[in-house]
Amino acid sequence: MPPKPRLNVQNFPRPPLLEKIPRHLIVKYRGQTIAETKDAYWVLETYHSPTYYLPATSLSPSFPLIPTTKSTFCEYKGWATYYSISLPLPISTYPSSRSVSNQLTSSEPKKHEISNRIWSYESPTPQYEGLKGYLSFYAGPWDCFVDGEKVIPQPGDFYGGWTTSDLDGIIKGSAETRWM
Repeated sequence: MPPKPRLNVQNFPRPPLLEKIPRHLIVKYRGQTIAETKDAYWVLETYHSPTYYLPATSLSPSFPLIPTTKSTFCEYKGWATYYSISLPLPISTYPSSRSVSNQLTSSEPKKHEISNRIWSYESPTPQYEGLKGYLSFYAGPWDCFVDGEKVIPQPGDFYGGWTTSDLDGIIKGSAETRWM
């Protein structure tokens, strides 16, 4: 298999480019697949890791999304809607039965909620209309993969880019890059 071409984030466009891609994307949480697709978009923007958007239909039906009150505005894409998702806790995190013997009355698995780490553009601007019905995931707390490679989250906690080994250049997000 030939090596992947190198991508320099400093050569990515502004305004950002929306492009359909055939890469195999997987989002997992504690080993459990949350979403998987080969039918996605990426958004490429100067000094940013690519931001991937997966079709909402790629989300496992076991994990319904609930809109939260958070929203943000992108001058290019419009208003983003954020979601929470309930995920099962591993059995090892349950309290010991001795300490809660009278409290454990349900056979339902214990769950916890993760909020505002998934977003979408439900009414994107015309140039980004393709994003309607697609979701993006911050690379943390999820384990995200592009063509089998585990990604590194874009620095900082504002941008949702996925950093892979084929990227070159300075990636915006850390305190040192606020001037970009």
